Amino acid sequence: MACVNEEWSARTKAVVAGRPVGDGEPMNVPITPASMLGLSYAREDGTPTWVAFEEAVGELEGGTAVAFASGIATVSAVLDARPSQAVVVVPSDSYAGTRGHFAHEHAKGRVRVVSVEPSDTAAWIEAAEGADLLWLESPTNPSLHVVEIAEITSAARRLKHRPTIVVDNTFATPLGQRPLSLGADIVVHSATKFIGGHSDLLLGVAVAADPAHVADLRDARTRIGATPGALETFLALRGLRTLPVRFAEAARTAALLAERLAEHPAVTRVRYPGSGAMLAVEVADADRADAVCAALRLVRHATSLGGVESTVERRAARSGDAHVPSGLLRFSIGLEDPDDLWADLNRALCSVN
Repeated sequence: MACVNEEWSARTKAVVAGRPVGDGEPMNVPITPASMLGLSYAREDGTPTWVAFEEAVGELEGGTAVAFASGIATVSAVLDARPSQAVVVVPSDSYAGTRGHFAHEHAKGRVRVVSVEPSDTAAWIEAAEGADLLWLESPTNPSLHVVEIAEITSAARRLKHRPTIVVDNTFATPLGQRPLSLGADIVVHSATKFIGGHSDLLLGVAVAADPAHVADLRDARTRIGATPGALETFLALRGLRTLPVRFAEAARTAALLAERLAEHPAVTRVRYPGSGAMLAVEVADADRADAVCAALRLVRHATSLGGVESTVERRAARSGDAHVPSGLLRFSIGLEDPDDLWADLNRALCSVN
């Protein structure tokens, strides 16, 4: 694969990392639909497509990447390495699928889950004592709370019994923050979202700097059978090539819309962390929020996010997110013209005001 210069920007690395080199080599690693490569099963060592995708993500995050069949498969693999009865600290507002998986394991007696308010740094530091795993997510899904990753990891690393620190970086992407450089042990992504970027695949990926964590992740992937497909990793790598320009453009539009939405009479609150392509808007109640979703024409009403198209969802209506304000609408901003998006949002909001 191509040698990557550490001095290159993330934008350049996204284009270069994982590409074949040499005369006669293809510009991109081909899809390799093979269950065996020589004497090895593909599930153990991966196909060339996996390797290229993992190399590119690892370059962006600053570690070694391990790809999985889905984001939840990644969560399961991280948890797999924890001891029986492990204490797992999770944010009270975070991806419902992750919290649901941890709750399931808690109910079986596999782990003990402790919930912490995402932006309460003191509570995180206190909960770190005696914990085996700190699961951070920033910004959180769907309420966009920001977690002080560096402060929490710094305190946790000083403990005699140091917990493993994981950061879900799906919303921020490696372009917004690099949690390994902030003290995290493992970074996870739903590559289904911004990394893939085109709403056409399911994939997860974890990144670690410590070889022991990397070995645990690869071992779990093989034993659990959570191996990614050849087509999915090919599509995710193709999406990753344009992540820097897609993310920058979507973030510019999100910032513009957040500023305009804050002035709209139908909006009671705008939640926007100051960067990135995700924002949340609150209206008076659930009925008005549902009416806004129904009135939108350009913005798609859909549960996923991170694609080239803008989407909206009232998360409180979904299982596992009853804690979310009933009038909160989570928006993932895509690549449509900002003025067209604003016209659609303004019309929908005015129709229920």
